[in-house]
Amino acid sequence: MSYMLGVDVGGTFTDFSLYNTDTREIQNFKRSSTPDDPSRAIVSGIIQILEECKIAPDEVSFLGHGTTVATNALIEKKGARTGLITTYGFKDLMEIGNQKRPSLYNLLKDKPESLIVPGCKCEVRERVMHDGTVKLPLNEDDVRNAVSFLKDQKVDSIAVCTLFSFINPVHEKRIKEIISEEFPEAYVTISSELVNEFREYPRMSTTVLNSYLGPVMKKYVRNFENSVKEVGIETKPYVTQSNGSIISIAETIDYPIKTAVSGPSAGAVGASYLSGLSDEHKIITFDMGGTSADISLIQNGKLQVSYDRYVEGYPARVPMIDIITVGAGGGSIAKIDEGGAMKVGPRSAGAVPGPACYMRGGQEPTVTDANIVLGKLNRHKILGGKMDVDRTLAESAIEKRLCSESGLDVIDAAAGIISVVNSNMVRAIRGVSIERGYDPREFILMAFGGAGPLHACEVAAELGISKVLLPGSPGTLCSLGLLMADTRFDLSRSRIMLANRENLKEIRKIFTNLKEEGDQLLENEGVPSDMRKYVYSLDCRYENQNYEISMEISDGQMDEKILSELIEGFHEEHNNSYGYFDRNKNIQLVNYRLGAIGIIDKPTIPGSDKLVHDDVPVTELRQVRYEGSREFIETRIIQRDSIKRGTAVYGPAIIEQMDSTCVIPPGWKAYNDRYGNLIVTHEGGKA
Repeated sequence: MSYMLGVDVGGTFTDFSLYNTDTREIQNFKRSSTPDDPSRAIVSGIIQILEECKIAPDEVSFLGHGTTVATNALIEKKGARTGLITTYGFKDLMEIGNQKRPSLYNLLKDKPESLIVPGCKCEVRERVMHDGTVKLPLNEDDVRNAVSFLKDQKVDSIAVCTLFSFINPVHEKRIKEIISEEFPEAYVTISSELVNEFREYPRMSTTVLNSYLGPVMKKYVRNFENSVKEVGIETKPYVTQSNGSIISIAETIDYPIKTAVSGPSAGAVGASYLSGLSDEHKIITFDMGGTSADISLIQNGKLQVSYDRYVEGYPARVPMIDIITVGAGGGSIAKIDEGGAMKVGPRSAGAVPGPACYMRGGQEPTVTDANIVLGKLNRHKILGGKMDVDRTLAESAIEKRLCSESGLDVIDAAAGIISVVNSNMVRAIRGVSIERGYDPREFILMAFGGAGPLHACEVAAELGISKVLLPGSPGTLCSLGLLMADTRFDLSRSRIMLANRENLKEIRKIFTNLKEEGDQLLENEGVPSDMRKYVYSLDCRYENQNYEISMEISDGQMDEKILSELIEGFHEEHNNSYGYFDRNKNIQLVNYRLGAIGIIDKPTIPGSDKLVHDDVPVTELRQVRYEGSREFIETRIIQRDSIKRGTAVYGPAIIEQMDSTCVIPPGWKAYNDRYGNLIVTHEGGKA
């Protein structure tokens, strides 16, 4: 008997998905998070699951972990004391940036807080030219003086970024050696090992972010690894990257910036897998948890990956699934601002004290409190009856903090909270769709997270989306997504040349070198050769342009046919993105990218061949107020596991389960498909 275990840590709950590789059964669990030390909830949860399911620790063959430690360290500015070593004359590059204001029309908006300790930016004399030649050799005395100074300043980590090291890293490597000699306890990141691409500011920014996170993540993942060993689990755990793949603990320690959106990326991977089962290829994912909502877009079955994400105001030049995050979750706190308007989020009640209804001392009204007052959430118990809630406390918090300042009664104030938070999420969905040239009405909204299915239909209605997909276990899809992820290394090189026949040999050489490097990394991860695959892409632009479009190609051994397809595809994509193209302009190749992928054995979700239409038992009738209505409507309460595959439920109905609650408003119909997904359609929409 063998088991795969996925663990996703959120701001409010820690989720677990357990997969039996023999029976193909998936079980899901939730535990309250422990924000002071996330590993406590993980370890206690694993121990409890092993005991409940009578599983021996050595039967766990795979353990994947999605973490928010890196994200929280950046948000809360609790990273390491970091110093910088760079080329003489360039120490202020992090402040100069790309000369863009944080907000174009807000002259008073502050720039992001510096991650480098004041006074700890050091310069050394050296100079590598754009072609890799050394104009000025490295002055090692400068390096030793800089390292000694940073050591005296008690920094924990050092970021090293010199000019053109992505072409010739000889000076950066020597600086790293000297730091190891003079200050061996320091955590060190050199840009040439992290970002082998041009553009100085994003390269330095990514290097600084990595060093800032390094000691924090190293301590956390080592504690996590040791705690798992103490439980008796011998298999080495993996951590989710921001690109939706998994990496080892060692790789996480070296490159923690790759985990900046670890948890949300796992949910997007799970959504991509489930949408494929349902033969749906145009999906907007809507992951609403206790603290935030994460939105992404899947086009033609593919997740959108970006290389130009900003993390807490700084560019991070590592591949990340293109996810927009807003502070809109079940724990988001509502207030009346100075102008008398209601605001919801981004501040959250978190796991402790949590929403007022959790009876843990919370005094401020939250989205969860509003849903309980309106009848959308069970007013007595949640989590499948495992957690008590108190409607009276929810009403009291809304009355004290909102009604007294707004003149609204408790019911209207609760409805206002839901209306505001829904509007916040609608804006975020428009950000990944309309603002990027996609019509959301052509997509299906896939809602998951503990709170996603509560709001999905009402959010979809405002966007004109007529079809919503609710997974079988929406509240734990992120932890399930961890079991669906492959291991992946993204490698790149910068070399500017024209896309023509004369350069085919050089292009093939670059991709050959990248593949050899990728093979070595997969070898280090123990991935057999028959479980490897490679994805090749090129960042292209018209000559004299400043930014690129990434184009995937079929093979790194580029020939004239592949080159012709690349050129034609670039013109088409440029027209889609910018509304024009010019066949008479030369196309430049800028960055050469390889995704070296190790295929991991994954869970399979079997579909049922026996579909029946049957009556659904109703556990209770409840008065519920829906968005856009002034009245409460009598609503059937149904347990999800009582809905047979092939059976439809007509709204108004509320479908409860351990990890989430699905709201089916009037005018909507939910159909349980062969994979256990609820396909919810609006009247007039396609069933």
